[in-house]
Amino acid sequence: METLESLPSVSKRTVTPKALLHQKYGERAVYKIEKVESAGNDCPGLVIPQSGHSLFRCCLELPDCSVTSDTFTKKKDAEQSAAKMAIEKLGIIQPKTENLTVQETWDVLVARLSYLFSDEFLSSSHPLVGHFRAAVQREGDIFGLLPISVLATYDSRVNNLCKSINPRAELSPSLTIAIVMKAARLSDSVYISEGTLWVCKQHPHSPDCIQALVDQGLDPTERIQIEAVYIPCSLVKPVEPFHFYVSSKEYYMDVVAKRLGLSDYSRMLVSRTIGKASSEMRLYFSAPDDPLFSSDSSVDVLSHATDCINTALELNERASYFSGQKIYGDAVMSIVGYMWKSTNLFHKDVSLDSYYRVLIGRTPSGNYKLSREAILAAELPTLFTLHSNWRGSLPRDLLCMFCRQHRLLEPVFMTKVIDHSEHSSEILEECKRLKLSSSMSGRSTGEVNDITNGKSVGNGSSFGCEVKILSRGNDVIIEYSTEDLFRKQSDAIHSAALKVLNYLNKYFKELDISVEELTRFGDAQGVHVYPDVFTREFMLCRSAHNHWPKSILKKCCSEAHPNKNHENGISLIKIEGPDSGSCPSIGSLVCISYSVSLLRDGHSYLTQPLESGDDFQFEVGVGAVIHQLEACVMQLSLNQNAQFVTEIPSEDLILASAGESTKLLLPLSLQDCCLEYSVQLLQITEPLEDRMEQALFSPPLSKQRVDYALKHIYEANATSLVDFGCGSGSLLDSLLDHPTSLEKIVGVDISQKGLCRAAKMLHSKLSVNSTVRTAVLYEGSITDFDSRLYGFDIGTCLEVIEHMEEDQACIFGDVVLSCFCPEILLVSTPNYEYNSILQKTVLSSRGEEDPDVSTQSQPFKFRNHDHKFEWTREQFNSWALDLASRHNYSVEFSGVGGSADVEPGFASQIAVFQRKSEVKDCSNSNDSANIYEDIWEWSNNRPRSAI
Repeated sequence: METLESLPSVSKRTVTPKALLHQKYGERAVYKIEKVESAGNDCPGLVIPQSGHSLFRCCLELPDCSVTSDTFTKKKDAEQSAAKMAIEKLGIIQPKTENLTVQETWDVLVARLSYLFSDEFLSSSHPLVGHFRAAVQREGDIFGLLPISVLATYDSRVNNLCKSINPRAELSPSLTIAIVMKAARLSDSVYISEGTLWVCKQHPHSPDCIQALVDQGLDPTERIQIEAVYIPCSLVKPVEPFHFYVSSKEYYMDVVAKRLGLSDYSRMLVSRTIGKASSEMRLYFSAPDDPLFSSDSSVDVLSHATDCINTALELNERASYFSGQKIYGDAVMSIVGYMWKSTNLFHKDVSLDSYYRVLIGRTPSGNYKLSREAILAAELPTLFTLHSNWRGSLPRDLLCMFCRQHRLLEPVFMTKVIDHSEHSSEILEECKRLKLSSSMSGRSTGEVNDITNGKSVGNGSSFGCEVKILSRGNDVIIEYSTEDLFRKQSDAIHSAALKVLNYLNKYFKELDISVEELTRFGDAQGVHVYPDVFTREFMLCRSAHNHWPKSILKKCCSEAHPNKNHENGISLIKIEGPDSGSCPSIGSLVCISYSVSLLRDGHSYLTQPLESGDDFQFEVGVGAVIHQLEACVMQLSLNQNAQFVTEIPSEDLILASAGESTKLLLPLSLQDCCLEYSVQLLQITEPLEDRMEQALFSPPLSKQRVDYALKHIYEANATSLVDFGCGSGSLLDSLLDHPTSLEKIVGVDISQKGLCRAAKMLHSKLSVNSTVRTAVLYEGSITDFDSRLYGFDIGTCLEVIEHMEEDQACIFGDVVLSCFCPEILLVSTPNYEYNSILQKTVLSSRGEEDPDVSTQSQPFKFRNHDHKFEWTREQFNSWALDLASRHNYSVEFSGVGGSADVEPGFASQIAVFQRKSEVKDCSNSNDSANIYEDIWEWSNNRPRSAI
């Protein structure tokens, strides 16, 4: 058997500069933070004023000197920098980081206990000082006595040293106390009361010190009422609320110990914090009859390595689940104690609904529900679609929080980059075939590979992610690797985290599921689980979560509303309001108001609804709400109201939502009740085009358009390109991820905000490596002519014209082909007929007598809310053929997404205009003034400050 002495302990001591100054100067070290605006010069040459990022500097004032730090993006970094400067200036010697042996750790622990019981410590602002103050206000035999558990719990240094001596102390409060007892017996300053778990100073504090300590306390006041929760050890008994009173003359630990029925108050133990450390929510429970607590010197406390306790008390599985420690007997959950730099007794009520909110917060979907403030309505979505559509805490944060709450290691995310560009050797051959410049075709294979695969971000790359969940002992519990690829690294991480969360959610919703079934479900989802480790880590979940069989929907709904149908898991009561014709579709972002009430015998049981929301948004089709609510909303049109009745979910969710009504619901048989939802559809935001495209196309349609443009650049050996309607530069950004023959690129747009983003992107890429010699951005309308853009090799206008009015799109076509005169012009726009595929609707047939019926009469919607029009293939072809015939161009039609030979054609239709012959140079004509505003220019890798 391992002993404490034989355990290899590694205790690292690191003291930050700020902590070191605090030890020396305390509150005399004054930190003042100043906010400084940065110059915002991350993109030289940009004429649009740039707002800089907020930076911070710290002015530190000490009795001996004053220093000012440099600027930092975070306040805490500025403070640490100022502290470090002061330490160097004053010549203070910093303690070195060192590994301590077991014996050295024991010595440090003994010294720490001696310091805690010194007069010097009582003058500090440590939370333990409040406990000492309460102890010296006692009368009789327990004057000045403290429970050992207080030292082990409320002093983080003592606690960490105990875990360094024996890591098992983290899970066993009994072992922690045993270690503290041993250290106290080794100290000349500390005394252990015979046969108890009391500890006190070996020699009394001086009367002056005690008087100063008492004077810091509060004046006598009325008793403080504190609400708490009682967690019985027996699973048959329910969790109950109760309250206790503490006066200014009482020690709250004695009051709680009395509530637990302890005659010896020293035997009350305290758990670590539950949830966030700042909440100070803890469990109070009685110490087991452990031989480690014996005062018999012959008892070898060092042999306590298996945490085997001879006790009549049973393991409190619910309390142990909350704390991650072994807790025996009944327990009290409360928020009460002393805080830093305060003489007041800090306390907050822990109501019964608070208990259940903490409980559901430990489930994979619970924190998502809590972050959305919609416990009964929200569900953990099944898919991570668009970052802008996600509501509530993000999947990665949710998974990290789940692991921390269950005392697991932080989840490990490993991303992989997949470059979709051709292999380097294939690119080299393609470059030669397309007769690119000699400098490009002469590159070695490795160099081409650097250009194409060296980019970790860009439209040429996709990301996958692998995630692992590990126990504290580094045993793998779950591992999953994404099969799908994503354009953004963050999307890959969030999608992988969401997959694992949904797998875990399956278990927490069906705690009686067998290991075999859980493994089969994981295999079907691509999630690999290690059953033995999984069962070991989550064995207490079944006891803590009170999942009882749900009420039968048909029974409760039929009794409440016998004449109603039961479709989609709901009993519809009524839909009110005229049909506006505007209904949500898959991918829509809807906004509703709703309320949920508890019904019993067809009547509302509570005067207030269990839950309500006035502005609740969710994405349709990803399971972001309970399926009954989504089914109801899909049947509504804008501004309509509906009510429906559904079954009761788990008891935990109802009690967590009820607030003050939880006390009324606890004795009620919820199986005799059902829930009534009242819903109004307030707003519908149609799904964005890229949201719909991502669901059907891999690689994304936007990348396919870029690849199509690249193909024509290669074939034309183009050296100059102008992008009409460049926006924030997504096309130009993508082009720079590939080797091309381009030497000059120009972007034109009417949005200054978009051009500013494009300039920053281009500057970051062109400054690293590029064959491009000149890059320019202009602000202006593409329906106006500017002579500087005359005669480029190739012009692009991808997915732009549909954002203009139709007459403006026609004007653009005339201006670009008659005045700008590019050698080649690529114009792409959505194929309206393909919307039937994207929106999963059926294109209704049009009468032969009216083939040119307006697109607004079609039964499906535009792909984006800001599209002014979307053309059918016939309309687009007619527009392009007319332009080509009038301006001496030929035109060919193609597209990406779908096929020309399969209805309804390409998703994005493309017209490629080719100039037939040389045209008259109009760049110097009187009508060709330089009307575009210069925004940014880059030349020969050297940005110029002005244009």
